[in-house]
Amino acid sequence: MTSICFYFQVHQPFRIRNYSFFDIGRSDQYEDDQKNEEILNKVAEKCYLKTNRKMLELIQRHNGKFRICYSLSGTVIEQFEKYRPDVLQSFIDLANTGCVEFLAETYSHSLSFVYSKKEFVRQVKKHGAIIKKHFNQEPKVFRNTELIFNNELAVFMEQMGYKGVICEGVDRLLNGRSPNYLYKPVGAPKTKLLLKNHLLSDDIAFRFSDQGWKEFPLTANKFATWVHSVAGQGETINLFMDYETFGEHQWESTGIFNFLDHLPAEIFKHPDFDFKTPSEVIDTYPTRDTYDAHDFISWADTERDLSAWLSNSMQHEALKQIYSIEETVMNCGDPDLLRTWERLTTSDHFYYMCTKFWNDGDVHKYFSPYDSPYDAYMFFMNVFSDLECKLNDLKEATAATEALMKANQISLDLPVEANGTLEEVSPYNALMFFSNIYNEWEHKIKNSLNPDQVSLDFSTEVSNEEKDEEISDLKLAI
Repeated sequence: MTSICFYFQVHQPFRIRNYSFFDIGRSDQYEDDQKNEEILNKVAEKCYLKTNRKMLELIQRHNGKFRICYSLSGTVIEQFEKYRPDVLQSFIDLANTGCVEFLAETYSHSLSFVYSKKEFVRQVKKHGAIIKKHFNQEPKVFRNTELIFNNELAVFMEQMGYKGVICEGVDRLLNGRSPNYLYKPVGAPKTKLLLKNHLLSDDIAFRFSDQGWKEFPLTANKFATWVHSVAGQGETINLFMDYETFGEHQWESTGIFNFLDHLPAEIFKHPDFDFKTPSEVIDTYPTRDTYDAHDFISWADTERDLSAWLSNSMQHEALKQIYSIEETVMNCGDPDLLRTWERLTTSDHFYYMCTKFWNDGDVHKYFSPYDSPYDAYMFFMNVFSDLECKLNDLKEATAATEALMKANQISLDLPVEANGTLEEVSPYNALMFFSNIYNEWEHKIKNSLNPDQVSLDFSTEVSNEEKDEEISDLKLAI
């Protein structure tokens, strides 16, 4: 038996607007909300809704024998929640069939495994929670951002409890071997690897509408013939691609939906072929050999490495800077700043900064919302500078608050849990609470009362809308 394993990546970033140098210190509107909504609506109509309807129809038509899997980044789920709940519901409908698996990944589609294992773990856990919330699944198979993989990642994911990882079948690592088997990584004996068959995958994802391709036009019957030729020479044919292949990258006019509509039936014409999800493939087949990825690989660009995000000094500098403030962000206690920073770790920002030429350069340009890689870098670094200033201001204000409280011997009436331990109070909230009590302290001084009798009440809530005004007033008071 040979199984077809369809995996689709679904992701949209929160794109940064044209944030100029003169916006620094004046605006915290970093994201291009209009463009993000416009792009999501366009892709929703051209791809997500139409393809989801087709997938649901195929599952029902073939009585659950057509099986597929997805990975949805946390950022695309957030955009579905905000702009297109109908699209989110269509994925939920697919999940409810029991024929669809959802994989684990980093929440913000980041390069965190390369730069911060601690942040990587946080994002994977956060992503798992949102998958559980919407689709009632606990992912058991992991796919890293853009299939970035090496031996260390396999070991790491095994320690986190995952039973498999999907990655690119890189020719230089396979060294003549077939990608159509399960492999085991070096150092993680319990983990199974599913390798992308990039030739067959890219026939659909990239070459389908290429009229200069010698195999054009590609029909479902022709593709099924190629798949059936693997009989006896492979156990799993892994077809991995962007979900936007259907309707967005390959327009409906190319016949891509007609191709998809007929493909399962053509595959089922051979009795020894079926469709399985990654977990089902892992549970069914043994590993046949070792796949040794000492260096990082990915499914991006012709090099199949990290050069899509790390091939020039702009990319290196931007990534270095954004991860340099990780600890400060984590300790600031402000969820809005944490969310902003997390979205800035999304790999797309650095992909847009790539300066490659030829075919790879054309692909980068196609996806970028900016006129040039240099604009992408400039706008990103301007946003970073403003975020860094906000973090520094908050840190200084917190320190000043603590010093003033200590100098005036202001007592702290801290909230206590039932077990006798203190509740967690963030520096930002402490600063806001102090702002409120400072007014009372000043009032008592003016009325000749003893300021030492003032206690800090932690029951007062401060809304986000009051944040900037409160901080500004407190600075002036201090």
